[in-house]
Amino acid sequence: MKVIWFLRSTVFAFGQGGALVVFSVLGQFTRLFSFGTRYNFMRYWARFCLIWLRWTCGVRYQLHGKEYIDPKQAGLILARHESAWETLALQEIFPRQAYVLKKELLKIPFFGWGMALLNPIAIDRAAGRKALTQLVSEGKSRLEQGDWVVIFPEGTRMPSQQLGKIHGGGALLATKAKAPVYFVAHNAGEHWAKNSFIKRPGVIDIYISPPLDVTGMSALEINQKVASWFTSHMKTPNTEVRLSE
Repeated sequence: MKVIWFLRSTVFAFGQGGALVVFSVLGQFTRLFSFGTRYNFMRYWARFCLIWLRWTCGVRYQLHGKEYIDPKQAGLILARHESAWETLALQEIFPRQAYVLKKELLKIPFFGWGMALLNPIAIDRAAGRKALTQLVSEGKSRLEQGDWVVIFPEGTRMPSQQLGKIHGGGALLATKAKAPVYFVAHNAGEHWAKNSFIKRPGVIDIYISPPLDVTGMSALEINQKVASWFTSHMKTPNTEVRLSE
């Protein structure tokens, strides 16, 4: 069985990588057009990868809570981070969005070129308070422009069923922007695990919370709700919750 998974994962990797080269190179020509045009072009790469993943590796997803998404009002997405899968799927599920990511990722050939076209909020984690100020400033600006903002509050990919430390940047932005906040939990790591080449067939369940009105809430209270949503949608919840000061 593992040999079959390896072969299917290899086919997927070739398709994903080849498509990335094509989209990232051709995407440079979209710089002549609006951001919306650039975004929609690169979004097709994410869509292709999800379809290709289903065809080659048998990985599908089932969406719970789609009815809560209001396309008329941009929101802040605080999502669980287990694999590369959710970075693709969220583009398909939610309206146009900006990702908060490490600026080092933009230096990766082809991948970084493509990500730059999506106009992400690229921060230097080593900058400390300056990075947090940038996150809040640019995040508010994007939300006011009508773009959704995606933040992974755990900061890095975590193994499935293991909760990472919930950092405060996303919650702080939520208190400043006063935009509706959506929590997104899933089990993608069971099928596309961190640092694993093998993609295991099956269904990824992705859960979207009702929009949260954060008026009057502190960043700590928001983070507690994030942790609660994440753990409540784990099959074997890890009850240890670590929050940023």
